[in-house]
Amino acid sequence: MAQLLAIDLGLKTGLAVFGDDGRVRRYRSQNYGTVGRLKRAAWGEIVGVEELVALAVEGDMALARVWAKVATKRGAEVFAIQAATWRRELLPDKDRRSGASAKAAAEVLARDVVERSGLPRPTAMRHDAAEAICIGVWACRQLGWPG
Repeated sequence: MAQLLAIDLGLKTGLAVFGDDGRVRRYRSQNYGTVGRLKRAAWGEIVGVEELVALAVEGDMALARVWAKVATKRGAEVFAIQAATWRRELLPDKDRRSGASAKAAAEVLARDVVERSGLPRPTAMRHDAAEAICIGVWACRQLGWPG
């Protein structure tokens, strides 16, 4: 099964893996602490996604280049976007009025996506993992996958 890795970039990073059926396979938040640790971890994270066909990253473009370099070596298509891009398509106007309301709406949407994917509903979800899931939903649509 072809897979997509979606990442909300930062030292505190959200990661979500989607299958080509548009379902979340796994997601999590990871605090790398330093750019050096993040750079060392990027290879392992990407290699850990079997049949990776796409990477979608949102946030700091310097960090995006680290992930994109590894993904392109694996032959994956790379989408580098900003939050406004996926928020405009996935969130209603009222939820995009402030960063706090957008993060809250992203968490609600992410919880719904997780539940529809057949995964256990999370008791707690960090905003970076929620945003990675939303980035993944956006990227699935770009790839023509359900979602």
